[in-house]
Amino acid sequence: MKSFVWPLPLALGLALALTLGETLAGPVKSPYQLVLQHSRLRGRQHGPNVCAVQKLIGTNKKYFTNCKQWYQRKICGKSTVISYECCPGYEKVPGEKGCPAALPLSNIYETLGVVGSTTTQLYTDRTEKLRPEMEGPGSFTIFAPSNEAWAALSAEVLDSLVSNVNIELLNALRYHMVDRRVLTDELKHGTTLISMYQNSDIHIHHYPNGAAVAASGLNTLLEGDTQLTFLAPTNEAFKKIPQETLNRILGDPEALKDLLNNHILKSAMCAEAIISGLSMETLGGNTLDVGCNGDMLTIDGKAIISNKDNLATNGVIHYVDELLIPDSAKTLFELAVESDVSTSIDLYRQAGLDSHLSGTEHLTLLAPLNSVFKDGVPYVDANMKNLLLNHIVKDQLSSKYLYHGQTLDTLGGKKLRVFVYRNSLCIENSCIAAHDKRGRYGTLFTVDQMLTPPIGTIMDALKVDNRFSTLVAAIQTAGLTEILNREGTYTIFAPTNEAFQALPPEELNKFMGNAKELANILKYHIGDEILVSGAIGALVRLKSLQGSKLEVSSKNSVVNINKEPVAETDIMATNGVIYAIKNVLQIPANTPRNLRHVPSTSELKIFKSPLLRIGQEHIQLDY
Repeated sequence: MKSFVWPLPLALGLALALTLGETLAGPVKSPYQLVLQHSRLRGRQHGPNVCAVQKLIGTNKKYFTNCKQWYQRKICGKSTVISYECCPGYEKVPGEKGCPAALPLSNIYETLGVVGSTTTQLYTDRTEKLRPEMEGPGSFTIFAPSNEAWAALSAEVLDSLVSNVNIELLNALRYHMVDRRVLTDELKHGTTLISMYQNSDIHIHHYPNGAAVAASGLNTLLEGDTQLTFLAPTNEAFKKIPQETLNRILGDPEALKDLLNNHILKSAMCAEAIISGLSMETLGGNTLDVGCNGDMLTIDGKAIISNKDNLATNGVIHYVDELLIPDSAKTLFELAVESDVSTSIDLYRQAGLDSHLSGTEHLTLLAPLNSVFKDGVPYVDANMKNLLLNHIVKDQLSSKYLYHGQTLDTLGGKKLRVFVYRNSLCIENSCIAAHDKRGRYGTLFTVDQMLTPPIGTIMDALKVDNRFSTLVAAIQTAGLTEILNREGTYTIFAPTNEAFQALPPEELNKFMGNAKELANILKYHIGDEILVSGAIGALVRLKSLQGSKLEVSSKNSVVNINKEPVAETDIMATNGVIYAIKNVLQIPANTPRNLRHVPSTSELKIFKSPLLRIGQEHIQLDY
């Protein structure tokens, strides 16, 4: 007889009974992500960010390729030809191999045209309300019908839509939309989304060849008897948990439910069926790596299963010697001590602010990595205490729902801006460096550096820094003070005094004495959107106010502008960001002559365009 005393028989028994009939979810990775990854592998010999695509002979249809299709050179039995083109989100650069430059993101309306869903874009224009809604603030997902999908509609159905564009057509398009950003990893089998048309359901189903959206009310999920695996904690498992933590979870019904669900896998797995590295989803939605090491079963690489293969009519029980506490049952403090941000947590302790990390406030902590402090830990004084408070946002957030231009209120009283780029998500100058950890009340964002909240405009920041006194005088002479003081989204590569002094005297005197020429040169130093250092990849081409492109790159943590290293990055301002540089940039010799003149004050407006709300929406198309 096994010696086993169950400490919580009623609670655990009820939880197990209640979860037996829950719906199974689909795989963690979406089919789109997997097939795009394969297309990248097949295209990498042609340069960075090149994807292999298969085109059906005699049609305009193109598909990213999977392994089977690649070798057969067929899709659904039809012959294909292979071509190589830029992967989604990248573009070619003249003279360079592959597709090294990231495309800027656009709002959802403009992206419809980029991805070739031009008919949907056209019909969006014909409604009075939808285009402004798509271009406005907020977060959206559209399951955009392809041009072929519109062409397949019967004439009768299409006529009924376009004859009443502000009711029938508008409703039909809104039925394809969700009023939040939904990423492909959320589109699991059995998921139901709420559309923007009368909150009607959109049902997600996965099929062997990808994800599909079934019309609401037309499909029923058929479930058989659910077979489960129960990872039952032993008495020893409970003894390893601090009593304070255990009492907190036992006294919180929601945390307790999450704890129990994290011990139940969504299929029955006997020891003989488990191979190393098998990822299994729990009823709580988390993923556990169940594997083997010799004769021992492991969970997330640890041999904690003490007694395996206890069979039941609807599954199997394995006893475990450690409690598997999910993030959703943890405090912010508990999440942080298990992450690579322990130095930040020590600073909160020293500042007397650690109560925010273990209470029931709904918060998000922006915690810098330990590596941020490799050169020393800052002294905790009143200013540091306030800065730490500005790393705590007054809401429990999820990074995938943040959108470009969003502002976040902190406990320190600051408003932080969100910047969403092609491959980075940043809050002011700090970019998220790891997946969110979402706890019971708080969420942990691990970031790549300490925040430096802005304290004034670009002109304000330049004036208080003695390194830029020559630049400030030049800006005033060129008549650009108003631009750099007003609301905007600029990136300025600011030459230091030494940069101006390094110029030949005759050259310096020439353009310092010519306001028009000076204005033109200075505008070449100003990008028309905010680009923080954490968002700079191998190459970003940034349009300047002068009209020419600036080439910004990063390698080995060094940012370069036009292949010259930057002296200091991310001096944040309310209307942009400043980079200190040690040289005055020269306008490219091949710049068209019409870009070399200095426009009048009224003409300056054409160079200043609002920054696109990058990341406020997400396009979902079938490929």
